[in-house]
Amino acid sequence: MILWIGPSNILKALETADWWFILLAAVIHLVVVWIRSVRWGFIINQTTEFKKNFLVKTIGLFAGNFSPMRGAGEVFTAVAGKKINQISLSEGLSAGLTERFFDLAIAGSLLIISGLFLPKIRFIAIAGGALSLTVMFIIYLINWREGSGIWIYDKIHPLISKLPIRDELLNSIYERLTKGLEGIISYANSFSSYKNLSFVLILSSLSWLLECVRLYTVFYAFHLEINFLAIVIIFLLANVIGVLSALPGGIGSIEISLTGLFVLFGVPSALAGSIALVDRLVSFWLVTALGIVFSAFYARDILDEIKNYTLDLSSHK
Repeated sequence: MILWIGPSNILKALETADWWFILLAAVIHLVVVWIRSVRWGFIINQTTEFKKNFLVKTIGLFAGNFSPMRGAGEVFTAVAGKKINQISLSEGLSAGLTERFFDLAIAGSLLIISGLFLPKIRFIAIAGGALSLTVMFIIYLINWREGSGIWIYDKIHPLISKLPIRDELLNSIYERLTKGLEGIISYANSFSSYKNLSFVLILSSLSWLLECVRLYTVFYAFHLEINFLAIVIIFLLANVIGVLSALPGGIGSIEISLTGLFVLFGVPSALAGSIALVDRLVSFWLVTALGIVFSAFYARDILDEIKNYTLDLSSHK
């Protein structure tokens, strides 16, 4: 992408940027992470543990940034939550699935609505929205519907059984996972009152809105104006494309899709690429830097937890 736009063109565009607004965008993203940590603390009933919740959430976001489709985010958040928040692994996984459920519900709904009103991106917006809502429904089955998660795993288990795995270990995996799914559903149902879920929806909506405000602020730093609705659509589409690419954290795919969508909405290519790179700097790489620091501090505890779980799984009969 840099070669296509031209490094010199990007540097020229960066020279015109107002770095105070870029700094403001970075602050906005830290507020986004803080809101997500508040949401995490609310779900696990530790609303006053601001420092612990921020640490756990940052570690989880960091892990998601470097895993395909960000799939490790919920797992590492749960493991970090077990060590830092002193909660059970099932509770942490249930909280993570609840967060992902609302994120997908908001993204999917907004994409489908946007696709109905904007013909130029109608197909990709509706397709991305439909995919988001499909994954959201699967999470609903796993996290809330008793027996559904186990039924889904029962369909996958025969495929796992064909792998070169000892029968004892295979049976242990089946037993631990089914018990884990029961624990996830039990906690999700105990938390799921109308009041609680409504508050989680509000926090989720606020975090999504502020992410779009962050991107809008980066736009403003380059002295450009764009319709805020266009920013919302571009941001959501780029994230869906990043997940579909299965690249860790959408590295590369999100930058390219952001640039292409900006150009589609009439932004010059050099400015489009510069905005995409700067926005990823103040979002993806800022959280990554914090995640490296926090993870390094808690790495031994987290790795010991994973190691103990693995050893317990392999020795369980």
